[in-house]
Amino acid sequence: MPASASRRTASRPAASQDTSSNSAVEERVYAAISNALLSGRLRPGTPLRERALAEALDCTRGALRKVLARLGAEKRLVLEHNRGAFVPSPTAQDMRDVYRARRIIEAGLVATLFGKITAEQEAALRRHVQAEHKAFKEGRREDAIRLAGEFHLLLVRMAGSEELLGYTSQLVANTELYKALFDSVDAAICAPTEHEQIIDALAGGTLRRALDKSLTHLDHLEQRVIAGAAEEQPVELADIFSAKPPRGKTVR
Repeated sequence: MPASASRRTASRPAASQDTSSNSAVEERVYAAISNALLSGRLRPGTPLRERALAEALDCTRGALRKVLARLGAEKRLVLEHNRGAFVPSPTAQDMRDVYRARRIIEAGLVATLFGKITAEQEAALRRHVQAEHKAFKEGRREDAIRLAGEFHLLLVRMAGSEELLGYTSQLVANTELYKALFDSVDAAICAPTEHEQIIDALAGGTLRRALDKSLTHLDHLEQRVIAGAAEEQPVELADIFSAKPPRGKTVR
């Protein structure tokens, strides 16, 4: 084998390892920022300055930019040209618009699924709610918020529409963030309890009752996050990623 070919062959494993290492770093950074958002530690309007954040997360600014772009595409962050990335500061009207869209979708889902859920699907929904309860009891706020949103995406998957799943996933990502930013301690166990009521109504109630449980659940969410919307608070990024979740916040 020519020496040049031998060198090319020898370099491939190293290149593969570098790609794998970069991906691992990006996933670690993505998880850290996502968890900080869903735990409520990052407040509305907080600027995510690249230098400070890269130092806090021990990563390159290049890796950080990829993660920020990903979170921006998911609408979990706001990206402004020549200004950087910011935690969203939704207005009350912004939140009302998103919840209105979710109510329209949820009503269609309930009408589609009512009386048609199989025993296996019902069991899967109940296992999911058990995971929600467990996450809350163990104080894993970000996991509990994520699981609460995934309950609704599970319903979409059961309806069998991939196109609807993509749109609903975006709406759920928005409302997950609203809950993390603004939901109160008083609503601690509402999500899994109300999800159980939705399952009961879908499996053995009436269509009217199923619609009422589903839409009332979203009404309560909307009312709480709007009522709990707080003013912007300055934060230090170095403290955010080593701090515990703030008191007075809990999962919904």
